[in-house]
Amino acid sequence: MELLFVTLGGAILGAIARYTLPKRHSYGSVLVPAIGAGVAAIVWVALTWLGWAWDGGWIWVVSLVVAGLAAGASALLIAPRREHADAALFERLSKPATAATTAR
Repeated sequence: MELLFVTLGGAILGAIARYTLPKRHSYGSVLVPAIGAGVAAIVWVALTWLGWAWDGGWIWVVSLVVAGLAAGASALLIAPRREHADAALFERLSKPATAATTAR
């Protein structure tokens, strides 16, 4: 049950990161919350395998802080790369087709 709660917490932190950081128009609305949820779940499970108590406070703090940082970092890294890729695709598609490319 705690894994469900920490995953939900990671998704909420991801949603906060998505709506507070700039350039959110360049990626999907569920991407960053999904990253936050996934990272929170993975960190939680890894820490329980390492022997951290599931009812202790530090496992919650570490799992949610890492999830929030991962969600924020992914939002900041995805947006510029996506904008660059979109601009490159637009540039490629807006050029007129040459005879060599239309013959295929």
